[in-house]
Amino acid sequence: MSKLWFILPLVALIVGCSKNDGQTSDSPNGGTVIVTTPGDATDIFPPFVTEQNGAVVRDLVFDRLAAIGPDLATVGDKGFTPQLAKSWTWAPDSLSIAFSIDPRARWHDGKPVTAADVRYSFRAFTDPKAHSPTAVLLTNLDSVSVRDSATAVVFFKKRMPEEFYDIAYQLYILPEHVYGKIPFDSLHSAEATRTPVGSGQFRFVRWQPDVRIELVADTANYRGRPKLDRVILTPSTDQSAGASQVLTGQADFMLAFPIDQTSALDSSKVARARATPTQQYTFMGMNLFAPGSTHHEPHPIFGDVRVRRALSMAVDRSAMLQNVFGSIGRIGHGPFPMGQTASDSTIRLPAYDPSAANAMLDSSGWRRGGDGMRSKNGRPFRFSIIVTSTSVTRMKYAVLLQEAFRRLGVRADLEQVDNKGFFPRIIPEGNHAGKFDAMLNTFQPDPSVSGAKQNWATVGIGPDGQNWMLYSNPKVDAALDSAVASFDPAKGKAYAKQAFQQIADDAPAIWLYDVVYVSGVNRRLELPPPRVDGWDVNLAEWSIPPAKRIDRDRIGVAASANKK
Repeated sequence: MSKLWFILPLVALIVGCSKNDGQTSDSPNGGTVIVTTPGDATDIFPPFVTEQNGAVVRDLVFDRLAAIGPDLATVGDKGFTPQLAKSWTWAPDSLSIAFSIDPRARWHDGKPVTAADVRYSFRAFTDPKAHSPTAVLLTNLDSVSVRDSATAVVFFKKRMPEEFYDIAYQLYILPEHVYGKIPFDSLHSAEATRTPVGSGQFRFVRWQPDVRIELVADTANYRGRPKLDRVILTPSTDQSAGASQVLTGQADFMLAFPIDQTSALDSSKVARARATPTQQYTFMGMNLFAPGSTHHEPHPIFGDVRVRRALSMAVDRSAMLQNVFGSIGRIGHGPFPMGQTASDSTIRLPAYDPSAANAMLDSSGWRRGGDGMRSKNGRPFRFSIIVTSTSVTRMKYAVLLQEAFRRLGVRADLEQVDNKGFFPRIIPEGNHAGKFDAMLNTFQPDPSVSGAKQNWATVGIGPDGQNWMLYSNPKVDAALDSAVASFDPAKGKAYAKQAFQQIADDAPAIWLYDVVYVSGVNRRLELPPPRVDGWDVNLAEWSIPPAKRIDRDRIGVAASANKK
């Protein structure tokens, strides 16, 4: 019950707000959706978003120049539809694209979106002083010029298959008149970035840390108003508490309903189960350098590839999958999710072989003592695994991994933290490695193989990147570069396979499973088909039939937006 205290007052507040929202009872538009999320967002301003909760706010409040289609085609522009850009024109040499801004597009403060905003956004994402983790994916963009107030011209350094994808997918457009006077080295910490002004179909209202993030429909949006009036994200540090909120109607949607409680949805008259596809994969990553040290001091345990391979061979990934997920689990195949363009189920991972794992540790100098536990030169084979307590499945895997390593003579201590405690520990500070030994984490890479560079290429190392294990191999860098640059899809996939196989051989992580979500959805919600690139991508099309709306759906939009 102690976990629910901050949710219950929220519902009372919602019901108690004004009911004068300008909607008639039979209006096709209206209603409030409450989403319970696994913890709070860490950042909501586009250049700095690195996790799922912040990405939801970013995707709803801000727009791109063009939107990628459901098939996630990244080569050329055929798979994209206009968003802020109503049209675009390629230069004859394909080294520049002129984007014509939709004249109807407005920022949420009423000012028009202009070509200068595109130029400013490019700078905000790529200026080294801003330290955006997305900058590594925009290296082929040379510059953005303003032909006139409605035409932005993007120039590229060289012709590449995914030029359009790079600018259209990776870059969110920001209003220069709101943020342009903030120095780039202060942008991340500026208060203005915590109250974002965008052009998306939802407007930002407020962010009460650890309580809620509230968004309302932009009723005059150039792309049309959303069918909902409001979306409220409520963080929960306990998945069981979040599930209870869905089952009792306090919340309308939970992306990752606890896998061991999904049977409750089958008999519930309030909520139903919904399979939600994703392109995420979960792994146990090993810090290759001593925690908190410079990048020149190898980790005393994980600095040895033989040790990393031995740990991987000690893990029965198939048995663990069955234990946690039953028949709906999907085994991990490497540093990518299956279904992505470059995914490959033929990547060779270290096979489950406890005998070989024991022999490899023996040959590495890690010998068993009288108590059966291993040590080397007086140092016990002992390390910690940091895991987010908000994930039931990762917590279950952490316990299973701990037991597998114990049988190998290795002691693994589990450190349970919430999202706010997780990221400060794993992200490097300056030239120093993150303060962790191993971590259980989930990545959702971008649709293109280029997204792997953020996590597994040398360019992703550092406080601005997301290569938090500090893994580096020039063969991988070269193969990923060749995969991205190839205009031949078959050759591109072959290069990607080379990169992924080399990563697997180096064993910086143990690839556990591709994420499978069973979502809890209130029965009154009508949802369009889900997309693998994010449950919120088509949230503007979610609706609640008038007859199924309840008191909280009739909150006055203006009253809530102005309430302090």
